[in-house]
Amino acid sequence: MDTNDIVQKLWNLCNILKDDGITYHQYVTELTQLVFLKMAEEIEAEERIPEGCRWKDMSGLEGTALDKKYRTMLLELSNSNDKLVADIYDNAHTNIREPKHLTQLVADINKLEWYNRSREDFGNMYEGLLHKNANETKSGAGQYFTPRVLIDAMVTLMQPQHNEVIQDPAAGTGGFLISAFQYIRKESDKFFTLSVAEQEFLTQKAFYGVELVPDTQRLGLMNCMLHGLEGVIELGNSLGATGENLPPADLILTNPPFGTKRGGGLPSRTDFTYPTSNKQLAFLQHIYRGLKPGGRAAVVLPDNVLFEAGVGHQIREDLLNKCNLHTILRLPTGIFYAQGVKTNVLFFSRGTTDKNNTKNVWVYDLRSNMPNFGKRTLFTKKHLAGFIKAFGKKSDGSSPRKDQGEDGLFRCFSRRWIKERNDSLDISWLKDDDQEDAANLPEPDVLAREAMLELEGAMTDLQDILVQLGFEDEVGK
Repeated sequence: MDTNDIVQKLWNLCNILKDDGITYHQYVTELTQLVFLKMAEEIEAEERIPEGCRWKDMSGLEGTALDKKYRTMLLELSNSNDKLVADIYDNAHTNIREPKHLTQLVADINKLEWYNRSREDFGNMYEGLLHKNANETKSGAGQYFTPRVLIDAMVTLMQPQHNEVIQDPAAGTGGFLISAFQYIRKESDKFFTLSVAEQEFLTQKAFYGVELVPDTQRLGLMNCMLHGLEGVIELGNSLGATGENLPPADLILTNPPFGTKRGGGLPSRTDFTYPTSNKQLAFLQHIYRGLKPGGRAAVVLPDNVLFEAGVGHQIREDLLNKCNLHTILRLPTGIFYAQGVKTNVLFFSRGTTDKNNTKNVWVYDLRSNMPNFGKRTLFTKKHLAGFIKAFGKKSDGSSPRKDQGEDGLFRCFSRRWIKERNDSLDISWLKDDDQEDAANLPEPDVLAREAMLELEGAMTDLQDILVQLGFEDEVGK
C-alpha cells in the first residue's frame, strides 16, 4: 500500500466523523489528533508523548471507557512538559459524541499498513490529508492552503540556504517553511556533514512562522514536526506585537490573507509608516520592512495591491524605493479555492539604502489566454516551466533576461515608465482571447468574492483618508 492509498483510507475515515455530526472544517483537526499519536508510535518518537497518553494506552478500550480515556489524554497532552506537544494539543478537545464512533476510528487506524514507513512518508501522508481538506469544497480550507506546485516553484527560484533565517508571517499549515527545508536538504549535500550546531540551527532556529488561527497553527505544528522541523510556527498576529518582534529575515515566503481587517480597525503595529486596514497592504509592509539588507522575498498578492490609490500608492512607492522589485508573475485565475480573485507573485530584494532600488520590473503574464483552473483543469508544474526558465538562475533576478516584446509573455518595464503611470504595477499587454463558454466561466461565488474585494479596497481607501484627516477613533468603531 503506497502513501496515496493510506491518505485515501485515512480520508475515508472522515465519513465516520460525518456520521457523528462533525462539520467539514473539523475533519482534519479531529482526525489528526488521533493519527498524530499513531504516527509518533510508528516513527519511534513516543518519548516525547507523556506516559499514559500514548497510542498503546488506548488499546483494549472500547465505548465509554475509551471515550473517557481519550478526553483525559487530550487534557494531559495540553499540559505536557514537551513544549511542542503542549502547543500541538493546546486547548485540544473532541467533538465526537458517540463513543462507538471513536472506537471504530481507533480500530480502523490500527488496521492500516503503517510498518516500514520513513518519517518523510508520514510527513507526506499528513500533507496529503491537508491537501484533501483544501480540496473539499465545503471546508473553507483553501484559505490557508497554497498549491504545492506554486510553493515549490517560489522556493526553487528563491534558493534558500542552510545558514539563512527564513520566515512566513502567515504560515497556515507550514507549506512554505517545509518546502524551503526540503529544498535545502535536497540541494545541499552538506546537510549531514554540517556541525551539530549548524544542523540544530537549521532544524530549530532557521525557520519562523506565525499563524493567527489556533486550529490552523495546530495543523502546521504537526505538519512541520512530521517533516523534521521543531515547533517553528508561533500562534500570534504578524500585524501586531508578534510580527513586530520577529527577527530580521534573509528570506520571506508567504501567501498572506486577503481582505480588510474585521471591524475596519487598524493593525496594532507601532512601526508601520502607512497604517491601513487592508490586510495584504499591511502584510506587504511587514515583509519588506522585515528583510535584512540584501534579503529576498516572494509573496502572493491580489491585483488590487498593484493599483490601489491612496495608501496603496504610498506603500508601492516605498517598496520600489526600499527594494528591487525585479519580477512580477501574473497568476491565472482559479488556482486558489477560497479567494478566486486575480493574484500575482511579487519577487523582490531589500536594498542597502532606502532610495531608488528598483530600476526595472519584469512582468511575466501567465494569466492571459490561460484556462480557468480548478478541479477539472489542474494547475501543474508544466504551466510554470516557461516562467522558471525565463526567471533565470539567480534569486535576485539579476540573470540575463530577454524582453519577448508585445507578443511574448515576459516583458521589462522601466521605473520611469511605471512612475509616469502613478506607480501602478497592474501591467498587461497581451490581448486575452477569452472565448470560454459559460460552463468554463468563474462560478458566481468567485465573481462575488472579486466584487467584494474591490468593495473592500474602496472602503479601505475611505478609512485611510479618514485616518489621515485625524478621525482614527471613528474608523476603529
